[in-house]
Amino acid sequence: MKKLSDVLLLLIKSVIAGLAIAFVILKLIPAQNQLPPNTQATQAAANTGMVYSYADAVNLAAPSVVSIYTRTLVSRQLTPLQQRFTGRHSVSQEVQGLGSGVIVSTDGYIVTNYHVIRNSTDIRVALWDGRIAEPTIVGEDIDTDLAVLKVDLSDLPVAAPVEPGSLRVGDIVLAIGNAEGLSHSVTQGIISALGRDQIRGPLLQDFIQTDAAINTGNSGGALINAKGEIVGINTASLSRNTGAQSIGFAIPFDLVKSVMEQIIDYGDVRRGWLGAEFSALPLGRLIDGSEARPNGIMFSQVVMDGPAWLAGLRQGDILLSANGKAVSNWRQFLLEIAQTSPGTVVELEASRNDRVFTTRAKLVQQPPPR
Repeated sequence: MKKLSDVLLLLIKSVIAGLAIAFVILKLIPAQNQLPPNTQATQAAANTGMVYSYADAVNLAAPSVVSIYTRTLVSRQLTPLQQRFTGRHSVSQEVQGLGSGVIVSTDGYIVTNYHVIRNSTDIRVALWDGRIAEPTIVGEDIDTDLAVLKVDLSDLPVAAPVEPGSLRVGDIVLAIGNAEGLSHSVTQGIISALGRDQIRGPLLQDFIQTDAAINTGNSGGALINAKGEIVGINTASLSRNTGAQSIGFAIPFDLVKSVMEQIIDYGDVRRGWLGAEFSALPLGRLIDGSEARPNGIMFSQVVMDGPAWLAGLRQGDILLSANGKAVSNWRQFLLEIAQTSPGTVVELEASRNDRVFTTRAKLVQQPPPR
């Protein structure tokens, strides 16, 4: 028994000695494949697709974003007492405004929102590198709330555009702009929806909805993806007074690019017009009692001697298709018509008193907004 105990004790001592030697060796000789803690985290992020920083995207896009400062004279109505002492009904008052813009070409073209520079008597543009310039207004498009400015400067950084049709709901996006006068502020979120309309007024609307915070001064700034490519121009957000939080909107860059190029080439936008207004059809009921929306949109108004009128279409008619494509959303249809060149002939299929007929309308240039 004593010999067996001695043997076991010797084995245990040998194992402990071996582990101690191995521990010392590992401490003295660094492992070839061992990575520093931060490198391990980075490698893990690469393997799982996680992103810990958008610094590269911001550094790529931010230099092309400019801060815009404006001054505008507005008329302020005087009180009856003030009118009695001054003999005037109103006075002019200078109001300062701010916004953002994006440099889109090396020769100095900048795109921003129309409402940022509307009625401004003085405009200044501040660049990423500290330069300040007084731009000229190339043109404006009230219908899309876009404007194009130009500065006479060299060595300008230009925004990289996203590939058309590549946006998806859920994509990471970042808003860059002059938020509350804090130039080049960055907020982050996702694309919440595409093709939003009915957001504000009669504008031609095809908005990107995002939860990236868009504050006062962000208007006209860049909405970019995780690669640093510009996907849209930030333009509006729902007011917190309505209870909304982090619901913002941007104009898709492919629409921005189309409007911008026409303003640069022609001074305005060549936009097709059918001479009609539309409304959605009311919900109908199927045989089983469930509700269904009928195909088509209704002519709610037809301008006399306009393209639709000359094509034989009248108020109350139902438009079923255009150039063989079914029509169901009147806002989307008007946007497509507006993006079609004047002079284009459109084949329309319509219904009147349950009788289906086809006709052709030649689009004309859209008249100025009233």
